[in-house]
Order: sequence, then structure tokens, then C-alpha cells
Amino acid sequence: MSAQQPSRSRQTSDFSVRLARSEADIEAAQRLRYAVFVEELGGDGPMVDHAARLERDRFDPFFDHLILCDEQSEGAVVGVYRLLRDDQAEAAGQFYSEDEFDLTLLRQSGRRLLELGRSCLHRDYRGGSALLHLWQGLGDYVQRHGIEILFGVASFHGTNIPALAEPLSLLHHRHLAPPELRVRARVFQPMDLIPEDQLDRRAAMLRVPALIKSYLRLGGFVGEGAFVDHAFNTTDVCLVMDTARLDPQQSRRYAGAPGA
Repeated sequence: MSAQQPSRSRQTSDFSVRLARSEADIEAAQRLRYAVFVEELGGDGPMVDHAARLERDRFDPFFDHLILCDEQSEGAVVGVYRLLRDDQAEAAGQFYSEDEFDLTLLRQSGRRLLELGRSCLHRDYRGGSALLHLWQGLGDYVQRHGIEILFGVASFHGTNIPALAEPLSLLHHRHLAPPELRVRARVFQPMDLIPEDQLDRRAAMLRVPALIKSYLRLGGFVGEGAFVDHAFNTTDVCLVMDTARLDPQQSRRYAGAPGA
């Protein structure tokens, strides 16, 4: 059963979370990524395999791939996360997001770093408990490896900056990272496009993607400036989470589940 055709509803699913153990696991993750990032969101890239319907890039061999499987749909991969520790980034030559953001502050912090990326769920599993299970697996991974700072690119769909001015401005005014964590976009797209006193904060927050809102509820921040990724048809912000600053009540929701 492919990830694009789960046989049961998300409400009756029995989930497991683990690291990919084989090329078949990784291809299943890449196939789900293709369905979300290419077919749904219109992204592309030099290594995307349209014939095989696989979204992939040169960093895949260096990442750990955390996969969420629906055991009631023959183990179909219905959620994925890419995870890159600082030691793995050394082997890769850089973090994935360093093409878009200057990570010098994080690299010089002396703390254990984990980059998060390519997070997505199959469309039939959104709005249920699937994301919670995936995050519990992530929480287990973070504890096991002693991670202190998590970060990664999170995206708004589209590259029309005026259309995104309200949510980008809200993130800048209300959720900007403290100076010691404030990474900066390399090709700098300002986010302070609307003065704070002119913002409808509620309307602006409604336009922030659900994943970004989840990170903010945990106590995450955004870096300074956005990066407009025309190839992937997204406008990217860099989210940073310091485990020492996370909201304890929210964090407990994602801790303690069996993981990869």
C-alpha cells in the first residue's frame, strides 16, 4: 500500500514511529514528500525524480529520516521528518538551511544542534493525532542525543510577499529570536512590513501555517528576515527552539513516547 492510498481513516489508525532502516523506507519518505511538496505545493529541485515521483536532494544520505507509519494500512508511511545533527552536518559539509540562513550564532554557541526539515503528513492524516505521534518520536530522539537547540526552515506557500505581509510582520514583531539565537536570512527579505500597531494580530495569526504555530506554542522563535525560494515556491523563515526555554506544559505533550 503506497503512502498516497491509506486504506483506513486517520481516526482508526495505529501508528508507529521509527527511523528509516532501508532504501525502501527512504524512498517511501521521498514519495510522500513528492506528494506534498511537489504535487500539492508546486515545488521542484534538481534531483526531484518526476518519473518515479520522489522528492529528494543531495542531503538525504546524511539525514536521519524519522517516519510515521500507519500499521493498519500495511505500514504505509504517512508522516516524515528529516533530522540532521551537528556531527552529521560536518560530514555533509553544512546544514541544509545554511544556503538560506547564516547560522554562525548557532554554530558558535557550543551547544548540541539538530536541524529539522521536510516535515509533512499525508493529506488524509492532517488534523488528527498523527502529528502528535510524529512529534513524540522527535522528542525521544532529542532526549536520546542530548540536543539543546533545534532549528530549521519552515515555509509559507507562495512567493508573493505583499500577500504574506501580515503574518510575516506578526512573526517579526511578536516572535523574533533573542539576539544570541537570531539567525539571519542570506538573501534578506524584510519581515517588518507592517507596523505592529497597524496589525490585526488575530487575522495575521490565522494565516500562519499550522506547523509554525505549533513551534511558537512550544516556545520557538523566528530568525531575522525571510528567504524567498522561487524554485520551491515558498517563502521561508528559520525557526529556532532552545530546549532550555521551551514551554514545560506544551513540551510534556511531546515527551516520552517510544521513538526511533
